[in-house]
Order: sequence, then C-alpha cells, then structure tokens
Amino acid sequence: MTFKQIIGKIHLWLGIPTGLLVFVIAVTGCLYAFQEEIQQLSQPYRNVVQEDNPILSPSKLQVIAQNELPGKLLHSVKYHENGKAAEAIFYNFEEHYYYSVFMNPYSGQVLKVRDNEAGFFHFILDGHFYLWLPPKIGQPLVATSTLIFVVILISGLILWFPGNKKYIRKNMSFSWNSNTHWKKKIFDLHNILGFYICLLGLIMAFTGLVWGFQWFANGWYKTAGGTKSLEYADPGSTKSAEQLAITSPLDSVWVMMLREYPQAKSIEVHPPENEKSAIAANANANAGTYWKTDYRYFDQYTLKEIEVTHIYGRLKDVGFADKLLRMNYDIHVGAIGGLPGKIIVFLIGLMVASLPVTGFLIWWKIKK
Repeated sequence: MTFKQIIGKIHLWLGIPTGLLVFVIAVTGCLYAFQEEIQQLSQPYRNVVQEDNPILSPSKLQVIAQNELPGKLLHSVKYHENGKAAEAIFYNFEEHYYYSVFMNPYSGQVLKVRDNEAGFFHFILDGHFYLWLPPKIGQPLVATSTLIFVVILISGLILWFPGNKKYIRKNMSFSWNSNTHWKKKIFDLHNILGFYICLLGLIMAFTGLVWGFQWFANGWYKTAGGTKSLEYADPGSTKSAEQLAITSPLDSVWVMMLREYPQAKSIEVHPPENEKSAIAANANANAGTYWKTDYRYFDQYTLKEIEVTHIYGRLKDVGFADKLLRMNYDIHVGAIGGLPGKIIVFLIGLMVASLPVTGFLIWWKIKK
C-alpha cells in the first residue's frame, strides 16, 4: 500500500464517523456569526435616546436591577457607548442562571429583563458547543471531533497534491461544461473547495481547540512564548486597620474608570461577591472585539490596585502570547477583521459544512 493510499484510508475512516458532527458544528457556527449585529437590529431595548443628563451610578442601577431579580447574584454592571442601554448582568455557575437587565442609564427605567439561556442564538450556541447534549458529554465530543477535523484537513491537503506537478493548476479550478458528469462536479466541490478553505479551516479549528482542551491551550500559549497563567483568579481584598472609610467603593472605581478611559466603547464594573473579593473593572476600546480590553482589579477596602499573574490584566502589560490568546474569540468568529472578517468566516463555515456532505456522496458512490 502506497503512502497516499494510507493517507486516503485515514481520511476516509476519520471522515465517515465524524462527518455529521463536523456538519453540525460548522452550520451552527455560521448561524451564530452575525448574532451581535442581528440582536442590535431586532432588540430595540438595547438602544436609548441620548440625553444631556448625567448617567446613574452602578450602585443605583444595582438596586433597580436587583428589585427585578431578587435573590440572584449580580455579576456586573456594564455601560455601553452613548445611545445604548446600561446592562446589569446576573450570572451564577452553580444553580446556573444568566440574565441581563437592560435599563435606561439616565432614568433607570427597566427596558427588558432577558434570560440569556433562552432564545434562538442560545439554542444555536448550545449546539455549537455541546451538540445539544449535556455539557459533560457534548463538550468533549465537540473538542475531539474538532481535533479529528484537523487531521482530516491535513490528510485531505496531502491527497489534493497531484503526483505530477503540472496538474496542480487543474486541481485549483473548476472546469465544468454542459457535458460534465455530476459525479465529477461533486468530486471537484470536495477536492477544490477543501483546498481553498484548508488554511482558514485550520485556523478556525485551532482557535476552537483552545476552548476544547486545556492541554492544547497551554501548549499553544507556551509555544508562543507565554509565561502567565491562563486561568482567571480573583486577586482578593484584605481587611486592615488602615482601610479607608469608602461609602461606595464600586462607584469610586467606576468614576476612576470613566476618567481614565474617556473614549472607551464599554466600561464594566463587578461588585465584590463577598468580603474577600476584589472589585474587578474593565474598559474596552473597541465595540466589535474583545482582545483590547483593559482588565483592572482593586481592593474593595482601600481601592489600591492589585496586580494579577494571569493574562487578563492591563493590555500594556501583556506580551505577544497573551495577546494571541486574548484574540482567540475574535479570530474564531472573524471579528478581528470587522464585518468583512465575519463574512469570510461565515462563508468558510458553509464550505466546511459542505465537505462532509460531498465526501459522503463520493464514498457512497464508490461503495455501491
């Protein structure tokens, strides 16, 4: 058996059992690509009329929001750019829930209480992450399928290269006419589209694997030269005799963030969950991506800033590997390239979804 025959067997044996899973992952990724843009257009409560009046402080919005969801844990209060509603986010891992209370930041009027665990896009995301299975089953299944997909792409690229170099150009273009048999068209769709999406498909798979396997994320980060921790950890606050008499530390942090980030597209402050927690705050300079976000942490008793040893700190303090991991989501969804980047990822996802279909048809015809 020749080398290419062995590669062909690997390509086939891995592709047949994982084809349906890759199809679902790709299609749900396509459907989720423009969720932010669609939600902005279809959910009017996210927008407000801009006023000359001052906006309400986090502590005031916190009281209003907690009246809507008594007994729930307030994760953060998030201020978006001018003309956007303020958002109080309630999130808890155990006894899981995830709500957003949208409010007019000038008057405090509640515009919408939204269950983020419901709706079309949550359904799509659940399929993309877990295949609509329990997370403990679905997540490893998706991660393993993505890893196998990487092997399938590489083996497919090896199979694509013709034995004679003069046929490379022929393998890069469709040469169809009215007499071209449908089997030839299916083979070309699988072979030629697979070649063109190989690089971007690998990038999407690699960025997905960063979430899928901790060992992959750590290995990718270390290879890029990273030295920090990838796991978020609350730095904590410490009571002392020197603590200041601060009546509203959350508001004080928010005012400081407004002063230091006047051009930020969003500013978010996190109330301390308990007496040992720090006050976390972040400011994002770009409404379309997340990697440029500055993450800050303050002692709730003294407001002294606390340094962290993980990658989620101030942008000026992170290196190349840290930025690469921070960019992971923005690269995966194409947001790193703006709207054109999302369109490209959407189209690549559609072509990836087509590969298991055309591959199955080729195998089925040969089998018959």
